[in-house]
Amino acid sequence: MKKRILSVLLTGVMVLSFAACGSKGSDGAGKKYTIATDTTFAPFEFEGDDGNMVGIDIELVNAIAEKKGFEVEWQYIGFQAAMTALESGEADGMIAGMSITDERKEKYDFSQSYYDSGVGMGVAADSDIASYEDLAGKEVAAKIGAEGCTFAESIADEYGFTVTQFEDSASMYQSVLAGTCAACFDDYPVMGYEISRGLELKLPTEMERGSSYGFAVLKGENADLLKMFDEGLTEMKENGEYQELLDKYISK
Repeated sequence: MKKRILSVLLTGVMVLSFAACGSKGSDGAGKKYTIATDTTFAPFEFEGDDGNMVGIDIELVNAIAEKKGFEVEWQYIGFQAAMTALESGEADGMIAGMSITDERKEKYDFSQSYYDSGVGMGVAADSDIASYEDLAGKEVAAKIGAEGCTFAESIADEYGFTVTQFEDSASMYQSVLAGTCAACFDDYPVMGYEISRGLELKLPTEMERGSSYGFAVLKGENADLLKMFDEGLTEMKENGEYQELLDKYISK
């Protein structure tokens, strides 16, 4: 009888142990998540000198994954394609300098802000354009789906210019360098970084205050992943790792 009781007790302990393991798995630890991102959006994601993708977004997620115990499979597919992948279920999360907006909140659940950005106007280094008024009758470039595009379109009628959309920042910048477009609108820190690396553009106007960047999951999905991102980000802000990462890519 005692052996039977002991057997029942041991079985109960094993059941609890498996339940505990299942609980750990359900909070995201030990899982592999597919994260979609842009292809060229330095200093947030871009190809490094060794051919590997680097940047604030990439290193931030990798650091959080290591802290919280989950794996990441990256999809470097472009901003618009990343949103499509997220909405179709091909990706579990997305990070790509993505602005948190009310419109996007209808489709996605966002993390706390991990970066506060803004929009800047870039023109060729030898350009005489010094203000939005100088864009009258001209064509300007912006990236599809990005905050710079939203801002450019919001002031296009007021200042009398037209907006041409591009799939990526590199093509957008090239249109200005080639003279096809008179200016481009993009995230201020992104253009600032590229200019510091030799891109022959300049920023003649002050930064327009923009939205904050957030990590996104499809609305109602992957709450565990979102929770781990927020927890990891908070830890990194508290221990100084987050600021070290920003300082690595954005000069003061």
